[in-house]
Amino acid sequence: MWNGKKISIVFPCYNEEENIKRAIDEFFAVPWVDEVVVADNNSKDRSKDEILKTKAKYVLETRQGYGWALRRGMKEASGDLIFTCEPDGTFVGADIEKYLSYAEEFDVVFGSRTSKSLIWSHANMNWSLRLGNVVVAKLLEYLHTGPCLTDVGCTFKLMKKETYEKIRRRFKVGDSSFSPEFMMHCLRTGKCVEIPVNYRQRVGTSKITGDIRRAIRLGFRMIFMIIRYWMFPAICFRERPDQEY
Repeated sequence: MWNGKKISIVFPCYNEEENIKRAIDEFFAVPWVDEVVVADNNSKDRSKDEILKTKAKYVLETRQGYGWALRRGMKEASGDLIFTCEPDGTFVGADIEKYLSYAEEFDVVFGSRTSKSLIWSHANMNWSLRLGNVVVAKLLEYLHTGPCLTDVGCTFKLMKKETYEKIRRRFKVGDSSFSPEFMMHCLRTGKCVEIPVNYRQRVGTSKITGDIRRAIRLGFRMIFMIIRYWMFPAICFRERPDQEY
């Protein structure tokens, strides 16, 4: 609990057996964390076994994709404040305190991995990935009237439950380009801010940024989506009452 508010952490999980238990334990060690929800996205390794060794809430999301896993995890979260994060060792549980210092004033707090002084040695954030994230984030910032944004792909975010309830029926993306869609809906709904966070070396290999060609394709998908949502807001931001998370 933090100021009388329950805190939930949501981890999307696909083949994260090497670090998933360590990540769960690290975030539960933060004194304000009440719940960790792990959305297993059809892992083919022993991720489920590792999750069940902990007190985390395990859910299976069979629709393949980073976005689907996050959307399922947020739906299952019961906290007043919902954090989304990666369980691959890149993020630091203690950084939750940074987010909470903004939680009274803002509805959503985005994290940024592009601050040079917080990128740890051997972290997967070389100059090209860093530049790409900044450029796409700036496009999103200017087209959608956001605060200063420097990272469009950071999973580490904080959102109030009431904000989630306002936007959950507007989600349309289930793949790896979910992050900018999430951010655009938040910008239209609540008061948002971005803060820098620590970014460590990943445990295992990234499914996206581990392959530069795949990362470039994802970047272009994000750009086209950001422009499309700007050009056709009535369609793209329309709520779907019958939509399941």
